[in-house]
Amino acid sequence: MSTFDVLSRYGTAALLRFAGAVALFLALHLARIPLVLTARVLEVAMRRLDGYATRQASRPPRGPINHYFTTDLGKEVPA
Repeated sequence: MSTFDVLSRYGTAALLRFAGAVALFLALHLARIPLVLTARVLEVAMRRLDGYATRQASRPPRGPINHYFTTDLGKEVPA
């Protein structure tokens, strides 16, 4: 069915509604692209931040945990 057949059978209003629906569909999908790209950038940034935090938390401590006492028979650690 061609555009002119639709126009003659259903009228101008139906053809304009269909064209408006197609235009709205395209506009919504074009508006969605920046939001999807922003979500992807946030996902990558959060994944890298999570990896960094995991590496920092997984490291063994550099010094004694308790700065006042050591495991050497209760000797105090000098400040």
